[in-house]
Amino acid sequence: MQRSHSPSVRRRRLSVQLRRYREQQGLTAAKAGAALGWPQQKISKIESGEQKRLPPDELDLLLDLYEVVDAGEREALQECARLAKERGWWSKYRNAFPGGLPDFEAEASVIKTFEGQVVPGLLQTPEYAAEVFRAYRIRQDEEIERLVEARMQRQAILNKVDPPYLTAVIDEAALRRRVGGPDVMATQLRHLKHTASRHNIDIYVLPFAAGAHAATTGSFMILDFPDPMDASLGYVETPTSSLYIEDEGELREFNSMMGRAQSAALSPAGSLSLIDKVIESLEE
Repeated sequence: MQRSHSPSVRRRRLSVQLRRYREQQGLTAAKAGAALGWPQQKISKIESGEQKRLPPDELDLLLDLYEVVDAGEREALQECARLAKERGWWSKYRNAFPGGLPDFEAEASVIKTFEGQVVPGLLQTPEYAAEVFRAYRIRQDEEIERLVEARMQRQAILNKVDPPYLTAVIDEAALRRRVGGPDVMATQLRHLKHTASRHNIDIYVLPFAAGAHAATTGSFMILDFPDPMDASLGYVETPTSSLYIEDEGELREFNSMMGRAQSAALSPAGSLSLIDKVIESLEE
């Protein structure tokens, strides 16, 4: 089971708070760096999260400069810095998670995902996942096994004592596309039905009959966090890179797309009925 905290989330929280303290003092990054005898780039890297390790003495210097005197606040930020320098469980699967998505999922309280081509990774069976990886490009069996292992470990967040709430809107095309043949596909769809019965998972199928919809631009994910200091994140994956969206305006757009796609989808009960029909067609 993965750790309950995320180094990436803690690093992001620390960076945001330090930038807020600096701005409250009316200091630019250049002036803050000059006051401490540091290059401006060092302040910028700390605030962007690019610098992954911030020693306790350097953090104390920053907090002194920003006149943060509350002992509780200082200790909380020192704890963030300690946890931020750890390596996430996913680090040994870097080829599977180049953007480090599981590290953010580890502390998410709500995950919303739209998927137009395949079943979302958090809901895939091992056999289905293997066929998806195999279809992308020619890979050795050992590499595929490792990628599948990583994906199954990622799914462990749904089995925590206090798991995130997952809302998945899945295009009907993902259900109809025969990944790995009828047996693999039928098993995957039965797994979807099983997961949909859990209290923290809602599955909505966007049927072909809905026609054009708000999310035709492609798949994406939105993560919300329980701590108010941790702003929501959008996530988009491409074949060569991963993109995190933090801008409030862009996040509103993603949430709007998600809401409108969900509104156009079948109800959870109607979605299960459609899944049943697709299973029946596979068994005929």
